[in-house]
Amino acid sequence: MKPTRASTLVSVAVVAAVAGFALDTALTARQSPTLLMSVPLGLTLAFIGIALLFMAAPIRRQTRGRAERRVDPMYATRVVFLAKASSICGALFGAFALGLLVYLLTRSVLPSLGSTLPNAVAFGGGIVLTVCALVAERMCIAPPPDEDDQDGRGTTTA
Repeated sequence: MKPTRASTLVSVAVVAAVAGFALDTALTARQSPTLLMSVPLGLTLAFIGIALLFMAAPIRRQTRGRAERRVDPMYATRVVFLAKASSICGALFGAFALGLLVYLLTRSVLPSLGSTLPNAVAFGGGIVLTVCALVAERMCIAPPPDEDDQDGRGTTTA
């Protein structure tokens, strides 16, 4: 499996930010209240990112040869898939909250802190989740095999 590409995260973030901005614009045009993310959402996203780092730590120890016991390969696979999904979700939620925040801050009347703080916390939580997920994904990469372990055909010998 290949690592998560930056272009994937950037494209998801751009689409989500535009969608958040457009949604608030459409709601305001209909004279409806603007959308606010919640503070617990941002805190939960950050907590998921930190928990993901703790989940990837045993795999990191295994790949570096410092593990006390062997890590189940299915566990490692699940952590890598969770890290990839979390990086995309973090970019999605964070950029959507950024779009909402940008809309609020570009109005002629400065909004109250109660309107901007939840979106700012959700944006920060999305950034924390994305960064932690990318770090956890990198922690799960096994180093390339040594030259001594391979025969002339490039296959690993036992």
